[in-house]
Amino acid sequence: MAFLKRIGLFVLTNVLVMVTIGIVWSLVSHFLGLAGLNSYIPFLMAFCLVWGMGGAFISLLMSKWMAKMFHGVQIIDPNSTNPELRALVTTVHNLARRAQLPKMPEVGIYDSPDVNAFATGPSKGNALVAVSTGLLQRMTDEEIEGVLGHEIAHVANGDMVTMTLIQGIVNAFAMFFSRILAGLVASNVDEKFREVVRFAVTILGDIAFTMLGSIVVNYYSRKREFRADLGGAKYASREKMIAALRKLQAAYQLPIPPDETATGTLKISNRDKGGLAGLFMTHPRLEDRIEALQRARIS
Repeated sequence: MAFLKRIGLFVLTNVLVMVTIGIVWSLVSHFLGLAGLNSYIPFLMAFCLVWGMGGAFISLLMSKWMAKMFHGVQIIDPNSTNPELRALVTTVHNLARRAQLPKMPEVGIYDSPDVNAFATGPSKGNALVAVSTGLLQRMTDEEIEGVLGHEIAHVANGDMVTMTLIQGIVNAFAMFFSRILAGLVASNVDEKFREVVRFAVTILGDIAFTMLGSIVVNYYSRKREFRADLGGAKYASREKMIAALRKLQAAYQLPIPPDETATGTLKISNRDKGGLAGLFMTHPRLEDRIEALQRARIS
């Protein structure tokens, strides 16, 4: 039911956004003498609405498959003869039961020196939790449990669905405004260059508006990371969650590779990123996360 409510909210939000934009555009175009573009607006609104929602749904439904393919994730058999892997599955399932997930998530492992873990999937009952070999090698059992508690919290909170839908809304905005801008610019150039200009401005607009929209997406991402930390503390323990973050803090005190993939999806940074750079961070600063956990009241 919560999933359906979230989907319904997403659809309603997109519809209201597009209707509002249509009304505002009609008024603005009338006063600016741009009424000639009005016939284009309804089609564009529908196109962006369908594409934004469709892209979000497709991305959501394919998330597990894409994660397995991209990372080369191997699903672990709960009855594996490897005691370390069997213990990993047991830990994930115990945490999932504490979080009252409707179905046990798949548990996977992939070969990478990165200290990394992630959760993905279209719903709470169809999720995947995967860890890297680097994480298993460099963390203690208690620290691993803290990380897994964090990932299970993402599943329990429905973060995969929420972030995908927010991205869908941002994509719809970016597509709509880039094409409006392209139409305005193209209408003021020589006719023989009009289509080339329209295409170029559309592409540049898509990039620019998507980058601006990522500020909104990343803002919500940082908020949900704090919430997942609290979930990790609740399902594992505050001490294990903080211990895991401190281990990653120590890892960041080592030389950072140029591509900065040392902590992969966890994206935990020990460096201060203020100003504009901070707006594009998907995860809060490590110190802020530890401090929030220390202050929090864990029920």
